[in-house]
Amino acid sequence: MSEKLTSKMAMELEDKYGAHNYHPLPVVLAKGKGPKVWDAEGKEYFDFLSAYSAVNQGHCHPKIIKALTDQAKILTLTSRAFYNDSLGVYEKYITEYFGYDKILPMNSGAEGDETALKLCRKWAYTKKGIPENEAKIIVCANNFHGRTITIISMSTDPEAKKDFGPYTPGFITIPYNDLEALETALQDENVAGFLVEPIQGEAGVMVPDEGYLKKAFDLCKAKNVLFIADEVQTGLARTGKLLACDHEGVRPDLLILGKALSGGVYPISAVLADDDIMLTIKPGEHGSTFGGNPIAARVAVAALEVIKEENLAEKAERLGKIFRQEMKNISSSMIETVRGKGLLNAIIIRPKNGKTAWDVCLKMADNGLLAKPTHDHIIRFAPPLVITEEELMQAVEIIRKSILSFE
Repeated sequence: MSEKLTSKMAMELEDKYGAHNYHPLPVVLAKGKGPKVWDAEGKEYFDFLSAYSAVNQGHCHPKIIKALTDQAKILTLTSRAFYNDSLGVYEKYITEYFGYDKILPMNSGAEGDETALKLCRKWAYTKKGIPENEAKIIVCANNFHGRTITIISMSTDPEAKKDFGPYTPGFITIPYNDLEALETALQDENVAGFLVEPIQGEAGVMVPDEGYLKKAFDLCKAKNVLFIADEVQTGLARTGKLLACDHEGVRPDLLILGKALSGGVYPISAVLADDDIMLTIKPGEHGSTFGGNPIAARVAVAALEVIKEENLAEKAERLGKIFRQEMKNISSSMIETVRGKGLLNAIIIRPKNGKTAWDVCLKMADNGLLAKPTHDHIIRFAPPLVITEEELMQAVEIIRKSILSFE
């Protein structure tokens, strides 16, 4: 197109030629740097969604972009039919980084979850001795692990499930943050694993009781059941530790990572486990053409290096406490609850004069800050972890001003 694309034109193109499977805020982004983005007309915003925590390292981090562009000029894809000179380097780096024997590299977070489910079932039949096709995996109500048929089969969200059946069997659903329910479900001898988000992000940043993860892990261990942590959104420094499980000293049997594993520049996910689990899958039993490609390998190493070099976990921990306190200090009847950990936070919005969380998000966008409602009444706030304290306080002022405008 020779003419400059305006925001209105861009939205019309998406509406006409794209599937209508999203309902975005009416903002067209054209540029990003650090914690900020700019729309097609050049207006500046603080990004307080971070592509659902994929850009923890900030938009277009120079080190990660350099790894991407350097490798893109040399070799992009070989498939796993051959070895390449980047994958092994990455595999060594990430397994030592998190302390596991092996990694299975994939692309999207949903693929990471699917991989973990397959590994869990394979282990159940070949190691635990569960009769074939009888393995069960415990999941939590209000979970969000992706959008594949199998993953929505274990969802309790009617919007995610309706008209997509028949569903994949083999799941037991229990309430989140309920140890009694977990203990009861674990009585079934055919249970192979427990898949859990350390904090339920999509459900509205549901933070479980202190000690829940550790006790759940111990219950699983007592029954020889794999503890599977979906840290796609909560991992990689977002909650104030490298992994959200680290807050309770839990080392998952299967660890699922994605999103910020690339700093938001490339689809990269991974499952980490020790040999006893990982080596149950043999050649030909699982894979992906793009999984572990050379660009992904180089990008992931750079993205992980940035997290450590810039102390992003410690930063998220410190700034998160400031942010939650500032939110609690906003004197508005619209704010019902403030909750979160690190820089993964949410406020529950009480509708006022017909105005909802969506209206609050539109007002914040007008004032230069982007966030998105989840479940109609919850606004999640997750800025890139590279945000400075000064920038955070500027953003807090925008949020305060926007909410108070409805008083």
